[in-house]
Amino acid sequence: MKSERGLGLIALIFSVLVISAFVAFSIYLIRLDNIVREKFEGQRWDIPAKVFARPMDLYPNAPISEADFLEELRLLGYNSSDSYTKSGSYVTSGNTYYVHTRGFDFGDRVEPEQVLKIGFNNNQITELSATKPSSTGMVRLEPMLIGGIYPQHNEDRVLIKLNKVPRPLIEALIATEDRNFYQHHGVSPRGIARAIVSNVTGGKRQGGSTLTQQLVKNFYLSPERTIKRKANEAFMALLIELHYDKNEILEAYLNEVNLGQNGNYSINGYGLASQFYFGLPLKELNIAQQAYLVGLVQGPTLYNPWKNPEGAKNRRNVVLHNMLVMGYLSQSQYETEIARPLGVISKPTLGPARFPDFLDIVRRQLRHEYQEGDITNQGLKIFTTLDPLAQTRIQESFKQSVANLSKANPKRLQDLQGAVLITNPDNGELVAAVGSTQDFTGFNRAIDAKRQVGSLLKPIIYLSAIESNRYTLASPIEDSEISIQSDGKAWKPRNYSGSPHGVVPLSQALANSYNLSAVRLAQEFGLSNFINQLKKFGVTSEIPSYPSIYLGAVNMSPMEVMSIYGNFASGGFKHPISAIRNVVDAKGQSLERYGMTVQTTIDPSSAYILNNGLQQVMRSGTGRAAYATLPQSLGLAGKSGTTNDTRDSWFAGYSGNYLTVVWLGLDNNKVTGLTGSSGALPVWINVMKNLRLKPVNLTQPNDVLWQWIDGATGKLSGKGCSGALYIPLTRHSMPNQSSGCGITEHAPEPYDINSEEPVDPFSNGSGGYIQESEDYGDNRSGETLILSSGSYSAE
Repeated sequence: MKSERGLGLIALIFSVLVISAFVAFSIYLIRLDNIVREKFEGQRWDIPAKVFARPMDLYPNAPISEADFLEELRLLGYNSSDSYTKSGSYVTSGNTYYVHTRGFDFGDRVEPEQVLKIGFNNNQITELSATKPSSTGMVRLEPMLIGGIYPQHNEDRVLIKLNKVPRPLIEALIATEDRNFYQHHGVSPRGIARAIVSNVTGGKRQGGSTLTQQLVKNFYLSPERTIKRKANEAFMALLIELHYDKNEILEAYLNEVNLGQNGNYSINGYGLASQFYFGLPLKELNIAQQAYLVGLVQGPTLYNPWKNPEGAKNRRNVVLHNMLVMGYLSQSQYETEIARPLGVISKPTLGPARFPDFLDIVRRQLRHEYQEGDITNQGLKIFTTLDPLAQTRIQESFKQSVANLSKANPKRLQDLQGAVLITNPDNGELVAAVGSTQDFTGFNRAIDAKRQVGSLLKPIIYLSAIESNRYTLASPIEDSEISIQSDGKAWKPRNYSGSPHGVVPLSQALANSYNLSAVRLAQEFGLSNFINQLKKFGVTSEIPSYPSIYLGAVNMSPMEVMSIYGNFASGGFKHPISAIRNVVDAKGQSLERYGMTVQTTIDPSSAYILNNGLQQVMRSGTGRAAYATLPQSLGLAGKSGTTNDTRDSWFAGYSGNYLTVVWLGLDNNKVTGLTGSSGALPVWINVMKNLRLKPVNLTQPNDVLWQWIDGATGKLSGKGCSGALYIPLTRHSMPNQSSGCGITEHAPEPYDINSEEPVDPFSNGSGGYIQESEDYGDNRSGETLILSSGSYSAE
């Protein structure tokens, strides 16, 4: 009786244990199932934001040269070929090009893959036809990818759809990694047994994992080799196969598998690996290249093509042989593919951002409008204003120009640094940006370097005078010594030459950057007016309230200087400087479109007259060296800036379509010996000559007239009169008196610019100059006067 009771108790305990084990195992499976379904059906990956340059717009009569078009194709990775049957290829026939485009989804519009016929002549497109023409007659090439903004775990990928994956890649993957993929249910007992036998007997080590198990290991689990992890892997593979079909599993694998490392960033998925190793979209790879990518699954580090090219090629050949064995390749196809070179690019295309300074500006702008998580994991497309042709050329030109300056004085300038910014004055779009002569370190001098700006601020003084209608460009102003009390001390600025110039026309003082006349004029309108003008034009840095700021004793970044001069170059309008045009989410919906916001900051008449004064800087003043290289027909306008003891060298100037600011200096703020005209100006010239410039052509307002004015008295004069200057002025500022010569038969009635050819305002009418400008005209005081709030700067 007792034995029966004992057996019953044992059976009960066993039943309880079995039921408990079953319940525990069920809970375990339910938990695994929840993990599998939650991630597989949710947002599977953090997709970094991709940042693109502006696309090249193609249309009849577009001002695009043949050379620029070819350079754009090169930057986009297009290949010259004998046929254009494949996307990413083009054929040349004289001045005509047949281009098979890749197509691109811009969010607001999908540009289809198609073949274009494009003809060029005289630096413009003369013919454009397409196999899929648009109603607008315009075609856009896909934009250049210039970088990404990555999640914290530093994974990068380009998502691909299964129906866009080349068939040979899938066949190579099946033949090499899992030949029974479409037959098994997530695990392969035969494969596991084969791996165990091989590993136990000392044969070649095998994993025995199916593609589904590999996906689970990469997608859900850590890489540790434990029985628990292997058990989880097997059960989760079975659960995935239970819920999802083979194509869904295969697509997830193709996007998840790790295929290499790019510095701190892992290369995940075949879409990104294709770009990383070959610089091409996946569909443009040949079979041998696709086979190599499949071979990387066994060990991206082991088969790194740059470190182990022989091993990489051997591994590729193993994959090709597997395809032959499985019948995916014929013998002739196999022999063709195995004879190909490895074909990887010389260095990865997805290394550090190609244009890091510009990309840094984009990131900063995004942070003002989006949360960090939205930027790094939602798969946003950021379409920027960057012109890759301009950026590439400017980057090289800038670094070479700075290197040349350094070689001229290596002891002092071996660590010379600088920044360049280029915008479109019509809309404030940032075209190019360089913030260093070296690799990007995080300190972007285009934004972060706050340095004194010297005479760059003088145009604001002359603008106040013009706006008052009491002064014209020909008004005589006094360039003589002045003493100003500031914080109980006397400030006595001096000219660069050390001597005053007496009474001179306003335009001459501006063109040659005289300090004394500028300070005298500024004092007439007051310090508060000067500070308010700076703020109105976009300066956000703290502006000290002492008179030496008239000569630039205020710290500003190149971006702030760009903001100031944007008001001049646009004819009196303030456009916020923007590096972004549009932001599109992963579904193609536009989240933000950066339209034109504009604010009038200068009366158009005053802006037009000031522009003429800045043009005289280039014709006869501190910027005149530019016309030794650039054509005078451009009507360039600009201003140099040199700070106290030549610590900083600046130049800001513009054509009709590009506004460029250059700063040079040493990070330790030591003396460079460079003035604005001997340092920044040569760099500015080299930058501008790499751009396709249009002439400055501001619209002349109705109340502006052109008139001959006597440069000595500011009175009305005539064309044949000695010392007469031909200048634009408003009706309100028209002098009501005439000089002696001006009341003779030589004095015409006032007329506009179209009635006569304007002449140099420093000319006396017979080709001679009234007063020779100084060498480079940089007029820096010979002394440094320390005030309670700092030292003054001068040019």
